[in-house]
Parts: sequence; structure tokens; C-alpha cells
Amino acid sequence: MGERLDWQDPTLREWDCTVLWSDPADPEAGIVLDRSAFYPGGGGQPPDHGVLLWQGVQTRIVDTRKGDDFRLIPAPGDPIPPVGTAVRGAIDDERRSTLMRTHSGLHILCGTVFRDFGALVTGGNMQPGEARMDFNLPEVPPGFKQSLEDAVNAEIAADRKIVARVLPRAEALEIPTLVRTQDALPPLDEPEIRVIDIVGLDVQADGGTHVASTGQVGHVEVVKVESKGRQNRRVRIRLSS
Repeated sequence: MGERLDWQDPTLREWDCTVLWSDPADPEAGIVLDRSAFYPGGGGQPPDHGVLLWQGVQTRIVDTRKGDDFRLIPAPGDPIPPVGTAVRGAIDDERRSTLMRTHSGLHILCGTVFRDFGALVTGGNMQPGEARMDFNLPEVPPGFKQSLEDAVNAEIAADRKIVARVLPRAEALEIPTLVRTQDALPPLDEPEIRVIDIVGLDVQADGGTHVASTGQVGHVEVVKVESKGRQNRRVRIRLSS
């Protein structure tokens, strides 16, 4: 697997790299780079979009496929750089930056609900600027929607640091709040686990990209709270600034 620049520096938007694998005869097989800042998707966060620039041409990247390597999927009809080609990668900044804010906003929501109600996550999804999260929360008090929005935005105003760390598996599993999604332990074959720490609020396993502090998320609106059966509540949020 190539070097993951998205984990090293989530603010990186352009970089130089080399094509390790491609098949111009089969564009849908994807492109593998020796180093990449494209987030490949996972954990509810969609993959990045962007371009590869090489020899005066441009290849648009519209998806990522996971396997032994992360394979960048080009737009239909775009040229495919051959193996060994030096390319410059560039990520769609607006999409990535909004997804980072959205993902961090979901972690603030998750941490707030766990702190105040002890509820675990049962599902979730996000798109740039909006998201939903399902909680094992059979009952909620009157005024829950507004009080939750106020609590989330109080954590944003606190401007808590958000820190990513990669820990040995045994050390990570000692964190009581590591797994916040119900019945979702990290894969047993992973010797290390990446952890996102919203200092003073929330620590959990996560592989996505995040902003550097809660204040960078901006205002979050709780759009709707829905009942999804007897045990679950779905909370929909969106970024409003």
C-alpha cells in the first residue's frame, strides 16, 4: 500500500507522486500511487475527488476502490497515466474541507450524546455539509432537539483540540470509549489502531480526516430527530456556517 499522506497531513491538497500500477486498457481497475493524499472513503466519510496532472494532461478522480491497495477511479474517458509516470495530485479542496468539518461535527455530536445519555452509535452517514447519526436511545427528554444543538455548539465554541494518534492495538483497546459504534470492534488483524481524540470530550477509533479543533467546524444545526424503532433515534445535522 502506498504512503498515506491524508493521515500525515489532512490539510495537504497538492503533492508529487509516481504511478505504481495502472492498466490503460481497463480504466475501471483504477490507479495506484506510491503516495497519496486522497482519502479513500470509509467509516461513513465519502472518498475525495480531485485530479492527477501529468505530461500536460489531466485525469479526473471521481471515486476510490479498496483492495490490497487504494485504487483511484478515473472519470470515464479520461486518459490513464502509465506505470512509472510522475504525476501531481490535487484534491478538490472545497469537498475535502467540508467533509472534514462534517466528520468532526459528527464526532462532537457522538461525544455529546454519549456523555449526556450514554448512548452508542448504531449507524450513520455523511455528505459534504450534512449528516445523520443513529443512536441506541429509546427515550429522549422534552426539548431534546434544541438542547442537543446547544450542547454541540457549546463544544464547538470551546475550540477543543482534535488530535489523531496511531496506537498499538493493546494500548488502544485499554481506552474505555474506543468503540462507539455498537458491535463494531476494529478488525482483529490490525496491529495498530488510529484514534481521534477531541481533547476533553471524546476519544474513539476512526480512520477519517478531521479539522484541527472543534472551533473550525462552524455552527451545527440539528435539523431533525426521528424515531427509528423502539430503541433508536436518528439525529440529522447540517453545517450552517
